[in-house]
Amino acid sequence: MTGRPDTSEAVPYYFTYIDLVPGDDVLAVLESQVEEISPLLRSISEEKSLHRYAPEKWSIRQVLNHVNDTERVFALRALWFARGFEAPLPGYDQDHAAITSMADQLPWAAHIDEFLIVRLASISLFRNLPAEAWMRGGVANEKRFSVRAIAFILAGHLLHHIGLIRERYL
Repeated sequence: MTGRPDTSEAVPYYFTYIDLVPGDDVLAVLESQVEEISPLLRSISEEKSLHRYAPEKWSIRQVLNHVNDTERVFALRALWFARGFEAPLPGYDQDHAAITSMADQLPWAAHIDEFLIVRLASISLFRNLPAEAWMRGGVANEKRFSVRAIAFILAGHLLHHIGLIRERYL
């Protein structure tokens, strides 16, 4: 599916992420991110992955864990809406997830492996959607989304957090 989401496909907040994604082919962006971001993640040492740029901020491990959790949640939303389910989905409390994940207890390499597995699963989901499913939508956390917008949100969310890692952590 090509084409960018319009303003009816997500609330304005999510365009913070959508607008970071170049071009119209979100599947190509999702795929390219695996190759582009993996070397950066692998260049971060186990010790450095525990770094926080301020005491109250997440460690790099927590940031990547958050990216992985968010990708899973939004991929479920995309699947739910693509398959035509109409029941609204609940919200997702990222701070609660970060606290309960115990991300700093897992090796950095495990977080990287998880990122690759989760992203490849998302790519497979989007690659195999029927064309008409991309424009289906629904409600999650009392907000409306299209499947197409969710794909762009995932790509942009990763870009946002990788940018923060580069700017504030490394």
